[in-house]
Amino acid sequence: QVQVMESGGGLVQPGESLRLSCVASGNIFRMITMAWYRQDPGKPRQLVATITTGGSPNYGDSVQGRFTISRDDAKNTAYLQMNNLKPEDTALYYCEIRAILQSRLTFTTWGQGTQVTVSS
Repeated sequence: QVQVMESGGGLVQPGESLRLSCVASGNIFRMITMAWYRQDPGKPRQLVATITTGGSPNYGDSVQGRFTISRDDAKNTAYLQMNNLKPEDTALYYCEIRAILQSRLTFTTWGQGTQVTVSS
């Protein structure tokens, strides 16, 4: 089994920063992709950022230049540094991982999410 747990969300004012963490645990042999998505009730899921092994990060247009994704493969952890937050960034942020398990099967899963609220 693989579990994903996000943390770091909260209530901040516009212009402030937050750092989200995503920790994957379980029988992971090698991580392939770690990604952040967000979703607000009544709206479609939106890709925030992805980072693949040995690849460059990719960002959604609305967060380009403000958010930075990084990962620590030794810890199976991804981070999302969010700067200059705006009210429209308010959403449930969740982490999706794609990994090769010890069984050598490829597996995709995601966590329950962490709420980010940007409001004055």
